[in-house]
Amino acid sequence: MGAGPVATTGTTAAYVHLLDPNRKWYNNRRIIYLNFWILLLLITSSTNGYDGSMMNGLQSLTQWEGYFGHPTKGRLGLLNAIQNIGGLAAYPFSPYLADGLGRRTTIFIGASIMCIATAVQTASTSVGMFIGARFLIGFGLTFAAGAAPMLVTEIAYPVYRGPLTSAYNSLWYSGAIVAAWTTYGSFKIPTTWAWRLPSLLQSLPSIFQVIFIWFAPESPRWLISKGRNAQALKTLAYYHADGNEQDPLVQYEFEEIKAAIELDRQVADTIGWKTLFATPGNRRRMRIIIALAFFSQWSGNGLVSYYLNKVFDTIGITSPTIQLLINGILQIWNLFWALTASFLVDRIGRRVLFLTSAAGMIVFFTLQTACSAVYANTQSQSAAHAVIAFIFLYYAFYDIAFSPLIVSYTVEILPYQIRAKGFTVFNFAISLSLIFNQYVNPIALDAIKWKYYIVYVVWLCFEGIFLYFFVIETKNRTLEETAAIFDGHEVAEQIAAAALGAKDDPRKTRSRLAPTTTTSSKLKRRSSASLSLGYLRSCTDHF
Repeated sequence: MGAGPVATTGTTAAYVHLLDPNRKWYNNRRIIYLNFWILLLLITSSTNGYDGSMMNGLQSLTQWEGYFGHPTKGRLGLLNAIQNIGGLAAYPFSPYLADGLGRRTTIFIGASIMCIATAVQTASTSVGMFIGARFLIGFGLTFAAGAAPMLVTEIAYPVYRGPLTSAYNSLWYSGAIVAAWTTYGSFKIPTTWAWRLPSLLQSLPSIFQVIFIWFAPESPRWLISKGRNAQALKTLAYYHADGNEQDPLVQYEFEEIKAAIELDRQVADTIGWKTLFATPGNRRRMRIIIALAFFSQWSGNGLVSYYLNKVFDTIGITSPTIQLLINGILQIWNLFWALTASFLVDRIGRRVLFLTSAAGMIVFFTLQTACSAVYANTQSQSAAHAVIAFIFLYYAFYDIAFSPLIVSYTVEILPYQIRAKGFTVFNFAISLSLIFNQYVNPIALDAIKWKYYIVYVVWLCFEGIFLYFFVIETKNRTLEETAAIFDGHEVAEQIAAAALGAKDDPRKTRSRLAPTTTTSSKLKRRSSASLSLGYLRSCTDHF
């Protein structure tokens, strides 16, 4: 990709003619079952959102502050940052578990650790115990959050993959809502249960996952990578075609996945960390992925996510009740916009959402900064109320891209063989940016107040320029097609040609796994592969 803006394409997905028009999310029993299991995976993000909002709320609880000695500056930063430090400790192991043991097993391990950690956090009798528990929460969350979105995108019905994977990070706010209103409700409890109760409830999503994860399907891509082709085909057929292994869509997916994984193996027999930067295509991916990770936390949202009470303090809103109430309403507002955008990603497109988000954030964060300055100089209540309004408007624009897309866009542009490692780098970059935020933000806010917002205004302008020049449109493509557009014509054609060759070679087709298909079915699949070749070629024209 050159250093110029990437045009958006309106190409229709190559597999669209293979879809059964009567098979919908609301009337097909197998897709309903599949989406139920996907919901079990999506609540991993709720656990993460709960943590951020809970820590925000606890800082407004006098019971929590008094019990832990009114932490400020460095100690307060550590209490928030330690969860991400725990995540950093798990990153070296996370991709190897996801690729070696499977997506489900990795989620189970992570959820189990989080159940233990939240129990310790709830029972904490000292700051050290509370910090240790939060370290474990971050450690376990890394395993679950590293595998869950990959499993979502790898098992979802093709038509719903984009919206469902985008809903993953959007549901961060569902956990935030529960935490915000739990801390608001527990505020009146006069004992330490004012903060122990919200801490205890943090374990609920992990408990559900520990109980039910083994009933969910494993990733067909992981199964094929381990040579378990028959099980992968059966999984695809069961959920995508009511058990019909001869279904053209299932055959298209099965052969394309096999071809893409085999091509990746030929390119690099041993997939190491250097592979992430070994080719021009991978370097393009990593440039975008790492940038999105930092943008997602350095857009000014970190001030509100973890230090909303301090932001309110700068505009004279010091009542814990009012702070908790606004926090609870804000999370509902965020969830609405994030989920709305999640279901529009394949209609509007990723690139349009990113650029619209950046423009809106620049405008409203600048206005928030200006009104904060007016309040600091005049103590105007109108300016204080305007700050609150602009926080809500700013978040609406943040939510339409950076809530739904940062995870879904990352996992869909990475080919299978480097998906786990690439996603780990993404999460590692987020943790680094969060640790910086959680240490620097409270100190900077105490020192220079509203003037600190100017730093983020400048940074947001940089984000907009980067997104304009480097974000590539990926809507209406399969995972394999999306991954191929970063590597140009040659790789795209190799994947399609390999898939076509596998269909035509009786020694390589799935005839070993099930009865031979009819001549008409073979012709239909041959046409599908040929269309895929032409489609992939058109996808890479702008390179």
